[in-house]
Amino acid sequence: MAELWFYHLERANVDEVLPELLGKLMERDGRAVVCSGKDTQLDHLDSHLWTFRDDSFLPHGRADSTQVEDQPIVLSRTPGNLNKADMLFCLDGVDPGDVTAWQRVVVMFEGSDEASMACARALWTNHKKSEIPISYWRQNDAGRWHREA
Repeated sequence: MAELWFYHLERANVDEVLPELLGKLMERDGRAVVCSGKDTQLDHLDSHLWTFRDDSFLPHGRADSTQVEDQPIVLSRTPGNLNKADMLFCLDGVDPGDVTAWQRVVVMFEGSDEASMACARALWTNHKKSEIPISYWRQNDAGRWHREA
């Protein structure tokens, strides 16, 4: 059954959190789609995932590239499962749509982005009524993620 997780970013930003989560997923041979409605965000992530650390990178491709189905991570404007992924990461207020197509959907929103927070609240309200397990994650003072709801 699908799970829906909300990550409230207050102490860290997407550039710090997303590569960490994608790295953990790839260690388990998982696959992901990262979705943003902003081309500038996708362009930035396309570069950032190659260079976020000096000793590591995350192999990925864009949804409009050739052989996208072979990519372990796909960057996309829409939440389609182009690479038979386990997880969907929604950024910048993207609505995941039908979450049952995934094992886990992560909605990431930065506390400083009011529009993204409003979208996350609306998604929480709509999905709280469903039978899909839903949880809310926040970083504590030590920087560790903990489930609050």
